[in-house]
Amino acid sequence: MEIHGDYLLRTAYLLLKDRQAAEEAVQDTFITAYYKIGQLAEPSRLKGWLTRIAVNRCRMKLRTWDWNRLLSYARMESFLGDDPEPGPEERFFLERRTERLTDAVHRLTYLYREAITLYYYNELTVREMAEQLGTNENTVKARLARGRSMLKRIWEEGDHDEQGQRVGKNTIG
Repeated sequence: MEIHGDYLLRTAYLLLKDRQAAEEAVQDTFITAYYKIGQLAEPSRLKGWLTRIAVNRCRMKLRTWDWNRLLSYARMESFLGDDPEPGPEERFFLERRTERLTDAVHRLTYLYREAITLYYYNELTVREMAEQLGTNENTVKARLARGRSMLKRIWEEGDHDEQGQRVGKNTIG
């Protein structure tokens, strides 16, 4: 739990958009893993096995909850932690851009949000994603391509300057 807990919590949080639900999903993951540890054929694949359980727990939660809520940037920032302090102006623009990107990711349907999260936030390869999701690599590639296309379209719904600031009447969110 100490080794993979933060990784799984971040993954669940990005998929579910809710800290409490993410914590519950991770707790369920470790309980399931405890009872089914005998099914883990290769101990070197523990992280991938746990990730697959966590993703499945997130899917189960999404089937039973209303997930039309969006995260505020403050909640995301407090969860992910801070990088070294940029200057005030740089931080302002970074926060706005991150907020819009988070909003755009959360507007994706679950399958595409899952692919984007695992690939970009968790830095899994296409092969690792296919193994953990129980699908083939071409399916993963297609989900990533469609997810990127949808993100681009969502982002372009609003006009943004080079710092990520919204301008004009069409805005995201």
